[in-house]
Amino acid sequence: MKIQSLLLEMGEQRATDKLFDLIANRLFQFDEVSLVRIWLIRKGDTCSDCRLAEECTNNEKCLHLVASAGSSSCDPTADWNRLDGRFSRFPMGGHKVGYIAASGKPVVVEYIPEDSTWIADPDWAKREGINGFAGQPLLFHDEVLGVLAIFTSTRVTQATLDILNIIANHAANALANARAFERIKELTQQLEAENTYLREELQDVMCYGEFIGRSAALERIVKQIDLVAPTDANVLIQGESGTGKELVARELHQRSERRSKPLVKVNCASIPKELFASEFFGHVRGAFTGAHANREGKFGAANHGTLFLDEVGEIPLGLQAQLLRVLQEGEYERVGEENVRKVNARIIAASNRDLQKEVEAGRFREDLYFRLNVFPITVPPLRERKEDVVPLANHFLKRSLTAMNRPPLQFSSQQIAKLVDYDWPGNIRELQNIIERFAIFSSAGTTQLELTGEGGLNAESYPAARPSGCGESIMTEDEMIQLQIRNIRQALRRCNGKIYGEDGAAALLGLKPTTLATRIKKMNIR
Repeated sequence: MKIQSLLLEMGEQRATDKLFDLIANRLFQFDEVSLVRIWLIRKGDTCSDCRLAEECTNNEKCLHLVASAGSSSCDPTADWNRLDGRFSRFPMGGHKVGYIAASGKPVVVEYIPEDSTWIADPDWAKREGINGFAGQPLLFHDEVLGVLAIFTSTRVTQATLDILNIIANHAANALANARAFERIKELTQQLEAENTYLREELQDVMCYGEFIGRSAALERIVKQIDLVAPTDANVLIQGESGTGKELVARELHQRSERRSKPLVKVNCASIPKELFASEFFGHVRGAFTGAHANREGKFGAANHGTLFLDEVGEIPLGLQAQLLRVLQEGEYERVGEENVRKVNARIIAASNRDLQKEVEAGRFREDLYFRLNVFPITVPPLRERKEDVVPLANHFLKRSLTAMNRPPLQFSSQQIAKLVDYDWPGNIRELQNIIERFAIFSSAGTTQLELTGEGGLNAESYPAARPSGCGESIMTEDEMIQLQIRNIRQALRRCNGKIYGEDGAAALLGLKPTTLATRIKKMNIR
């Protein structure tokens, strides 16, 4: 009944670690069994420190001890359940366990006092009263997955071998099934992560559906994208903040063979260094305080897709090696997990810093820079492509008015001249904010175009724009103040009360954060 119960429970397992513990602990409950151990064939991981390194002819894979159950009969302090002892690793073909894995054949020592050929330490067996050994390969479709071995206090009989063979066969099948379930679970989690990222991306894609402009610089960027997008080459996009580096990354992904997979964005500047590994590589439940559930990580979510590393120059120098390793080897481990995961993700990085100068200054790893800078694309600032200002301004105005259910509106010739003459230190993002604010002002019957000055907003009045079927109107000073208060409140609501940062209300309004904070206090806005 013990065997039947064990076989039934083995078939119900969905996780490999629980399966191994179940087999080891249940076999150890048999009176004649002194020690049970299970090894699996995995990639070599401790080759430099392994005590059997000289015997290993293949450093690619070896046998890993994954389960152990037993107790010493003469040493109460000995822990036979640990997985990091002397025999935690065996080379393929080495010793009896390695021979079983390499040959796919069982090894049986019926009675150790008469034949100790396969026993590494006969004196240990004598002290512990161990008299027999049997090891069976875990075979699934003619592939050896690992080794199941028992040490017994009695002579190994044919009945014992038959039972062990049955358990080994069922264990191999249960292991294959458990791995399949784990893979299904992993793919399900990845799919959920991809769906989450896609939903977030759909919510964020409001600014650009395509490139807008007519400058030679923009045409050059589009040609570069068309050239490199169909390949899997890493791309480094450099340019000032607000120039549209993320749009370039989107277009690279959309024009690539990976467009059916997710584009996963990572703002490297916003990740605390303590959570760097968890954010990029994921973690398992219980890996650290607060890790209440398994997490896929950015690389896992971007597998077979594209990973966009925004502001990659902000990654601390001490953490850059972790990113370099996965770029070089295409593999990583989640925090708290030894299982090595393969990843196939295209890397697109962006930075508003000159990374070549950062390398020269010792703030960015040269080897990581060369890994990222396979194909460089430089996005020039808006002041160097003034031909794009008017098409962009018209696009932002039309979109803002549509979103607000406002009638069409056109810029006057003087307003257009002012837009073109301005240097746009905040680039396209600043232009977008100013045009949106212009559209908001139009609701009160005024058509003022406000550009950012040295001390905040410098309201510039121009000849009125030409709204369809609408005459000119004048606002009182109190009305202007109330309109400004409503505008600031709307910006704060949209940014959830945040003032500072690229996603703060100050950036949305085109103001310095200190200027906005002063106005909030002065206007008693809560």
